[in-house]
Amino acid sequence: MDAELTQKLVADYKVLVTDAEELIKATTSQSTEKIAEARARMQQALLDLKPRLANAEAMLKDKAREAASAADEYVHDNPWVAMGAAAGLGMVVGLLIGRR
Repeated sequence: MDAELTQKLVADYKVLVTDAEELIKATTSQSTEKIAEARARMQQALLDLKPRLANAEAMLKDKAREAASAADEYVHDNPWVAMGAAAGLGMVVGLLIGRR
């Protein structure tokens, strides 16, 4: 479902970009009819896109909370493993910084 939502958002962005390009092209020739048509399509695309983006943002926030909760639970259940991993990572970072 996440991949499907991502693909739909990408497709919506492409439509929005295409409409924006058409609006730019239409303003070059200054045809009021073309500008109004392109503006209406862009406004509709934005109106359609905003709720989808809000939904995607809410879903990403929920997943981030779940991941943070899972990490917190793991650290509480396995404190020595977490400390060892943190120490090892710190050592690797220290060695990489020391090489410069």
